[in-house]
Amino acid sequence: MIVRNRLAGASAFASGFSVKRLRPARLCAYGARVRHFIFRWLVTTVAVMGASAINPGIRYDSLGGLLSAALLLGILNAFVRPVLLLLSAPLILFTLGIFILVVNGLMLLFVPTFVPSFHVDSFGSAFWGAIVIGIISWMLSAFFRGSDGRVHVLTHHTQIKPVEGRVVDSDEGTRR
Repeated sequence: MIVRNRLAGASAFASGFSVKRLRPARLCAYGARVRHFIFRWLVTTVAVMGASAINPGIRYDSLGGLLSAALLLGILNAFVRPVLLLLSAPLILFTLGIFILVVNGLMLLFVPTFVPSFHVDSFGSAFWGAIVIGIISWMLSAFFRGSDGRVHVLTHHTQIKPVEGRVVDSDEGTRR
């Protein structure tokens, strides 16, 4: 039994696959997806809160209602919105993309059907609220997104990393 376990461990090590090596990488990838999901949910929550502060036709009764509405809006935008955009592609092309704002308003108008503590009074409120939510989400995402397109937490670095390279003197045009 001991010999078999050693051989199984040796063959796994020789082939380059080890349970100890694969597990942390899988957990790290899963953790990154969860962090991205929570970040998007918080951005949407702040955006819906901002829209309700600006637009009197959008209200929420409690923090739970706000969080539920933001979660449902994110789910609708992830799964239902692409289907609606595909079905309304001729209208989107004919209106040069303005109909996308109507689809976003419809998504926001649909949320109070399932979240009773979230209220949208009319389609006009949903339309303008969807525009505000889109602008706030875009600004927050752009603020936290790095040049590589990934979301990064802003930190303060105390050390300045030296950069290696060549220096060209502008007066003489010679290299040092």
